[in-house]
Amino acid sequence: MKHKTKILSSLTAIAFAASFNSFAQSNSNEDLNDSGFYLGGNYGYLRVEGDDDFDDDKDVFEGIVGYRFNQYIALEGSYINFGDYGTDIARADVDGYTAAIKGTLPINDTFALFVKAGQLWSETDYNALEYSRTVNDESVFVGGGVAVNITSNFVLNATYSVYDTSLEFDDVDDENFDTDFKQASVGFEYRF
Repeated sequence: MKHKTKILSSLTAIAFAASFNSFAQSNSNEDLNDSGFYLGGNYGYLRVEGDDDFDDDKDVFEGIVGYRFNQYIALEGSYINFGDYGTDIARADVDGYTAAIKGTLPINDTFALFVKAGQLWSETDYNALEYSRTVNDESVFVGGGVAVNITSNFVLNATYSVYDTSLEFDDVDDENFDTDFKQASVGFEYRF
């Protein structure tokens, strides 16, 4: 967890440095869509990996809202439905909200690379035999991908993200399982 916190801190510092650098170099000819609000959505594939029996593959849906300060840095929030996963004996249903800082590196007028890092607040509903419970959790995540500008307002993207989560069955044999959610998705962004 300390390693992932260091990665999150480093990515945040790089994104802020890029933001201040781009602000210092900006001029009045800046494209109108370099800043402002955007909405988007992603659909993808979720792989649940951990030291437990909850390894599973599922669809994931994500709704996104963000604000671009310039072409290099944005703040982004999302709602994610990770779906349900597990075995015939024990299942979990997870959804959550994220807040992240997103750094973008334009390659040319059409393509850009991006990284993002932030916090996931999730709610997991567990069902195991006769037992059920809801657990709230906080975890960090990192992600990256490529964006393709179709128009000045419409962008397609492909993203890969890793969420450092845990499954907590502390009322059943005091067990905690470290689990990673690995999400590969495609989606869109509409800039206002």
